Amino acid sequence: MSTTPVPASRILVVDDTPANLQTLAAILKEKGYRISVATNGRQALEVVEKVEPDLILLDVMMPEMDGFETCRRLKASGKWHAIPVIFLTAKTETADIVQGFELGAVDYVNKPFNAHELLARVHTHLTMANLRRENERLLLNILPGAIADRLRSGEEGIADRFEEVTVLFADIVGFTQMASAMPAGDVVELLNDLFSRFDLAARELGIEKIKTIGDAYMAVCGLSDAFADHADRMVRMALRIQEIARGFGEERGTPVRLRVGINTGPVVAGVIGRSKFIYDLWGDTVNLASRMESYGVPGAIQVTRSVYDLLASRYPFEARGFVEVKGKGPVEAWTLSGG
Repeated sequence: MSTTPVPASRILVVDDTPANLQTLAAILKEKGYRISVATNGRQALEVVEKVEPDLILLDVMMPEMDGFETCRRLKASGKWHAIPVIFLTAKTETADIVQGFELGAVDYVNKPFNAHELLARVHTHLTMANLRRENERLLLNILPGAIADRLRSGEEGIADRFEEVTVLFADIVGFTQMASAMPAGDVVELLNDLFSRFDLAARELGIEKIKTIGDAYMAVCGLSDAFADHADRMVRMALRIQEIARGFGEERGTPVRLRVGINTGPVVAGVIGRSKFIYDLWGDTVNLASRMESYGVPGAIQVTRSVYDLLASRYPFEARGFVEVKGKGPVEAWTLSGG
């Protein structure tokens, strides 16, 4: 098994015996790991605050605060609980080993230790921690953080009703014709680049991207973070992505315009599927937001009365009158220039 260090990994070694610290530091540094040291549990917690190690080698019998108490405090912390802890100690009674695992340690290495075995265990747990972080990153690219936490806790059949949120749909005007003249790879690269910029704007405004559907972008505000100003945030998002699209088109030498639709109202949100599952929204509010986009004006933002009533005093909306919407009949709408 390879013991090549996981890139940029920092290990905190905690032991009250200077000779042990020197030996461990020398072994780990020789393999390319970055090392921090502490001589007791209290000092270890202070070091963790400063350097955020990727793994901790922790002695048990130390003055001021022993390893068991140190581990307990680490695992009780929302910030540090995921750091792998390996106990490295002469306490080899079964009860001690069991206690270490119960406190959340990932491994237990006896003193005196074999350097090759220790390095192999360190490498294994750093690799596993990196894989967990990558899995977490991928999960959070699919689901809102609060929903991911509920799934991890074992909750099934997640479905919630929200009485008032704001939903946005944005679509690239003339994209079908544009894409037909481009190689497939260029089409994907264009959408990925543009929508990645939308994603950044959404994060800055506290808005949750729900999904992309072809060249359409769907987002919501007011779910996990119950912002009272969710409608205002979404209009700012709409203005921002219109600006992003114009700049994007100038970079490429081809105009890029959006149709944007926004609606406010109640929705049902939940996770569907067991394979390639998604978090999605349902309800008349969603359907009408989509219609505001599809029956919208190129380069403008079209909103419903519910949005207009909330924001009429803040933005220069123009009444469009009644728009004939399939399945709904005439719907009152207002437009806001993209700026």
